[in-house]
Amino acid sequence: MNENDKGGFLWGLLGFCIPIVGLILFLVWKGTKPNSAKAAGIGALVSVVLGVLFYIIAAVAGIGIAASAAMILPVL
Repeated sequence: MNENDKGGFLWGLLGFCIPIVGLILFLVWKGTKPNSAKAAGIGALVSVVLGVLFYIIAAVAGIGIAASAAMILPVL
């Protein structure tokens, strides 16, 4: 284990902003810099999970808005 490996918020932020970079850093560093790898990996994972949740919520809201508009507006 590297004694200079402190993990760091910035690696997590980089992984969050660019998830593919976070995944690559995680895979490359998991043996040599485990704390930094974990931070980058968690950032990437959080970004992907929040992205999926956002799309699910947007789809449900879109379906709800379309359904309510169909009930309000008469079909011509």
